[in-house]
Amino acid sequence: MLQNMTQRELDQFAENIINGYKLSDVELQELLSINEKDELNKLYSISRKVRDHSFGNRVFLYSFVYFSTHCKNKCKFCYYRQSNDIERYRLDAEEVRSICKTLKNENIHMVDLTMGEDPYFHDSPERFVELVKLVKEETELPIMISPGVMDNEILEELQKNGANFLALYQETHDKDLYRKLRVGQSFQKRMDARSFAKNTGYCIEDGILTGIGEDNDSIINSLHGMEKNSPDMVRVMTFVPQEGTPLEDTKSHSSLSELRIIAILRLMFPDRLIPASLDLEGIDGMVHRLNAGANVVTSIIPGDSSLEGVVNYDRKLEERDRDPKSVILRLKEMGMEPAEQEDFNRIIGASTCGA
Repeated sequence: MLQNMTQRELDQFAENIINGYKLSDVELQELLSINEKDELNKLYSISRKVRDHSFGNRVFLYSFVYFSTHCKNKCKFCYYRQSNDIERYRLDAEEVRSICKTLKNENIHMVDLTMGEDPYFHDSPERFVELVKLVKEETELPIMISPGVMDNEILEELQKNGANFLALYQETHDKDLYRKLRVGQSFQKRMDARSFAKNTGYCIEDGILTGIGEDNDSIINSLHGMEKNSPDMVRVMTFVPQEGTPLEDTKSHSSLSELRIIAILRLMFPDRLIPASLDLEGIDGMVHRLNAGANVVTSIIPGDSSLEGVVNYDRKLEERDRDPKSVILRLKEMGMEPAEQEDFNRIIGASTCGA
């Protein structure tokens, strides 16, 4: 599809996307089938041109506070699934407050409060509400919550107390694959929770896994599935087999599929937020994801932090280069820079969720 395009034609393709052109399923199939380096580079260049039209060289930075690794679910892909015999933690309010103080004045645009579906908070959701209130008071920043599926009235209460963004990944919109991955969890209930949040003023994020048995038709199904709620942020992450899970012996895949899908997401969602996670390949991986069209860096943690992540490529490393200063230094080497807080507030304000 892109192989024989001249630079002028590539630029025109990007302009067409900027002006509202929608990719057909045939075009999506062709883009998802690209493997040659030269053609991939052309795809990434189109994606960057589309991104830069809306965002220039500005990047948004999210901290990551995984405050509880307890979970009641049995997701086959997740290290923190209920039956996995691992060491777990649950931070108390003062520990969270201490992290917030560390993050002050670090050019962070939003705090991401993440947990498994921990019964301690799900059975007594007022505890989570108090935690959100604490973080809002301490940081005065927008807050993303990643708590799994919670009842509508709890989402409303969380929003009243400072939550702006709901991250609730479907992982796949292929229902057969979903049943295999999120064992015993309702596909529709997860969809409905995002829809409710969107309609009540939250910004929402949806995300998919790649490298876990899906084919191109399944990916296209998921791409269109993400479109339905008009999410403010769309994510793709490479599946990494985790010790102690039913899928631990699954063959690992490179990040090529993720990079390709990031670029395609940029063409489908030209002016939306698309993350480059530090949780898979650190800062070097961040560079590749930004070059593919992402405009957000996620999973930033304080330099001396022992907090867990979702994938934790660096779980056994002595040094972790996921702190704000290290990220910003690499961004500057790329010719990019952190956006102003006002830039981020303006974006989420335009999506009806306030800072």
